[in-house]
Amino acid sequence: MVAVWVLLLALGANVLLAAVLAGEAGGVLRARAEAAASTVQVAADGTVTVLDVRDDQALDVGTWIFDARGSVVERPPGGTPALEDAAARLALGGEGTGELGGVNPVRLLALPVVDGGERVAVVVTSTSLAPYQQVERLAVIGSIGAAVLLITMVHLVLRANVTRALRPVQQMSAQAGRWSADDVERRFGVQPRPAELAELAGTLDQLLDRLSAVLRHERRFAEELSHELRTPLAQIQAEVDLLSARPRSVTELRAAHAAIDRAAAGMRSTLDTLMSTARSGSIVPPGRSFVAPVLRSLATARDGQTARPDGDKRDVVMDVAVPEDLVAGVEADVLLRVLSPIVENAVRYASAEVRLSASNRGGRVAVVVTDDGPGMTPDVAARAFDPGFRGDAADGHDGAGLGLALVRRLVLAIGGRVEAKPSTHGGHVELVLPAA
Repeated sequence: MVAVWVLLLALGANVLLAAVLAGEAGGVLRARAEAAASTVQVAADGTVTVLDVRDDQALDVGTWIFDARGSVVERPPGGTPALEDAAARLALGGEGTGELGGVNPVRLLALPVVDGGERVAVVVTSTSLAPYQQVERLAVIGSIGAAVLLITMVHLVLRANVTRALRPVQQMSAQAGRWSADDVERRFGVQPRPAELAELAGTLDQLLDRLSAVLRHERRFAEELSHELRTPLAQIQAEVDLLSARPRSVTELRAAHAAIDRAAAGMRSTLDTLMSTARSGSIVPPGRSFVAPVLRSLATARDGQTARPDGDKRDVVMDVAVPEDLVAGVEADVLLRVLSPIVENAVRYASAEVRLSASNRGGRVAVVVTDDGPGMTPDVAARAFDPGFRGDAADGHDGAGLGLALVRRLVLAIGGRVEAKPSTHGGHVELVLPAA
């Protein structure tokens, strides 16, 4: 952009200089013609004569004087035939200007001499344009040289300034790269910096914060996977060891096989949930599913007799209340994996009934799972979805307290939220999901 402006300025200066030089040449010709016209004398019989004046030789240079009939009264010495013809033609036309091209271009000016309202003579003066063109060429060459020099200097200065200005940016970028590999908890902080560098430092700190959060997320993911799989894996190993230790009866073998099957099913469910979360990244790809069939499938699978934490076996009735046309913005298998641990938890603590309801709430799908069990205290409700948290460590449940934590992870991944409500009149968990 600077180069363009410099070139435009140089071009404008040369155009202006050419106009000034052209005007200067015209002014010189007119002044000489007027001076020569003042020496012209006309006799009573119409004869034209030229007075001898001081500096007459200066006036005679390139000057012709023609009478009214077009005859030459006085001509300059050393004129060429072509120049003579051009002067004669211009004199016949009266006042005007003309040019004669060639190696040495010449400009001519005709000025009539009027006496008594009649033209009695014509003065034609000429001047070579070569000096003016030489000045114009020198000006063009000089302006081009000055423009190139100026552009070069501006380029060097700008490059040096930009390099100096970007050096701190390069240093901060390299430092952020080293921290991301070796010490992700380091930050640039709020040290005094120029405004631009302070903004860059804030942006890099935010990137490092997100990277640190991702690393913590992955470490936590690995820990949750390890903890959640350890219990069923230990059960399988224990049953296998017992089978290998001594002969078992048919009843014992059947019970062992059933225990191994339950543990394997629990591992499979955990892995499916975790892999769904991992594949989703930060957001599950858009999908849709009708909520009613999913809730009914959950109710059908868990309707009937169940064992409570205190060992009592009671019939739990599953009640589903959901509009048939309600559509959630998640796929059916994702919705099923999100709700399964919540419903299982409600069934374990219910006295006789678990209610599943859903509705459209402000453009979102709200699913509410309630039971008629003992409910949750504010502390338990606040920590229900924390990894490893158990409301009652001695309730006989063989999980590691990570089922609801996995639910929250998956719900956040699909752009929703989940929370437990404190209550002394039964459990209450509310899940809000995107609508289709």
